[in-house]
Amino acid sequence: MIATRRAMFGTLAAALLASSTVSAQVSDDVVKIGVLTDMNGPASTPTGQGSVTAAQMAVDDFGGKVLGKPITVIVGDHQLKPDIGATIARRWYDVDQVDLIVDVPVSAVGLAVQNIANEKKKLFITHSTGATDFHGKFCSPYTMQWVFDTRALAVGTAQEVVKRGGDSWFFITDDYAFGHSLEKDASAIVTKNGGKVLGAVRPPFATPDLSSFILQAQASKAKIIGIAGGPPNNTNEIKTAAEFDVFAGGQKMAALLALITDIHSIGLNAAQGLLLTTSFYWDMDDKTREWSKRYFAKMNRMPTMWQAGVYSSVTAYLNAVKDAGTDDPLKVAAKMREKPVEDFFARNGKLREDNLMVHDLWLVQVKTPAESKYPWDYYKILAKISGDDAFGPPDPACSLVKK
Repeated sequence: MIATRRAMFGTLAAALLASSTVSAQVSDDVVKIGVLTDMNGPASTPTGQGSVTAAQMAVDDFGGKVLGKPITVIVGDHQLKPDIGATIARRWYDVDQVDLIVDVPVSAVGLAVQNIANEKKKLFITHSTGATDFHGKFCSPYTMQWVFDTRALAVGTAQEVVKRGGDSWFFITDDYAFGHSLEKDASAIVTKNGGKVLGAVRPPFATPDLSSFILQAQASKAKIIGIAGGPPNNTNEIKTAAEFDVFAGGQKMAALLALITDIHSIGLNAAQGLLLTTSFYWDMDDKTREWSKRYFAKMNRMPTMWQAGVYSSVTAYLNAVKDAGTDDPLKVAAKMREKPVEDFFARNGKLREDNLMVHDLWLVQVKTPAESKYPWDYYKILAKISGDDAFGPPDPACSLVKK
């Protein structure tokens, strides 16, 4: 009997020790996620409060706890300024014990935050920044790129459009690194597939009057006018093109970055016929509709691919914390790479060794007003683009890639 009691006490002690060990694996007894975004500037509609809402939905759907510890979401506004973004990230990692930072629109801010994540050895997932450097020469074991990069959008749009006869291009390119990267990647694909690039114009960021640039593109007689840039220029270029009857003249526009909130703002009368590539469309199938309608009930608009991607990545992160039994950054990242990413957001998704989440994309065309049957019914899906084709192989410049 004494031996039996000793065995029982030994088993109980081992269980208590195991329990305390598991508890100790969650730093600060809280899993804290920081949504670092643009709350009031030009990126606030496609990211901003919508990204915060998506992150909180993921936490709530997960049950609000992981490994028995609470999950909290905090919010910061970097105002599209790298120094402010870096300062917030440093304070969050050092003082507020944030385990994961997500979102972070604008590549310059994202790269600044990545530097802090590397220094502090904490996780960062970017959704609304497209620079390929995140998984190229600046790749990091602590940073993941989840939704898109400039190559995927350029390849997806340019390759599929050239296949459909759009073999002559003229670019309107935002005159900064992101725009130049889009133009470079798309131009390479156009020429590789037998097309021609007839020229380009490069308006500065937030140019108030884009008329002269649209007229130069129209005069080029190119079949496709490629818009290599983001808001606010891209939406204003589409509106101005409609005013000048560019579409009526037989030319088409291909946006290398456009979001559903952009189309909503522009309106179908101006945007009809626009070609673009997206990682996500709310009305694609039952899974996308179910989540998007829940999101709409909270935000009164449909989600962008960036906002849907925030939910997807936060859910994947929390599942990895649970599977790893810890919030240790590198162990969690390793767990995230083990499983495929197959959810309402991603099809055939996988987090590669370079920490790029590769998944299928979709070439779509904006509907005419007559084709649209209900609110936010904006896209016709023309083609699926496999993730491997869109994103390409890992960049050998990445130190994480096995040589």
